[in-house]
Amino acid sequence: MSVSAFHHSHRVTYSECTLGNHIYYGRYLEVLEGARGEFFRHLGTTFLQWQEQAAIFPVVECRLRYKSAARYDDLLTTEVWVTKAEGVRLNFGYRMVSQAETLVLEAETFHVCAGVDEKPKRLPGQLAALLAPHLRESAG
Repeated sequence: MSVSAFHHSHRVTYSECTLGNHIYYGRYLEVLEGARGEFFRHLGTTFLQWQEQAAIFPVVECRLRYKSAARYDDLLTTEVWVTKAEGVRLNFGYRMVSQAETLVLEAETFHVCAGVDEKPKRLPGQLAALLAPHLRESAG
């Protein structure tokens, strides 16, 4: 069974760039957050809908490997997949490329499922089922 990855496009804005015309390193996390949010929309739900059902997914760790600079007006495509969805854990892998197919970034984010009281809780079964077709092992 082939794993389905989600692809999200993002055009680099001027406000994301440094004076040297490359994305400021911390801004990549915002791009990943946007891609992850659109991935959830693709699954038919949003982070707000899960929050309304008393489930949030705070980031507890992230790893980013910068491969090349993205610059103003570049069109980036971020591939998103699930590397773990069990118990309270929900982890994602990412691969970002430019319109020239240059590898820009590889990343992972590690999350816990928690109630709005911020106490860990098991992933909702419905969410685990939605994520299952997108599950693949971590590359790193």
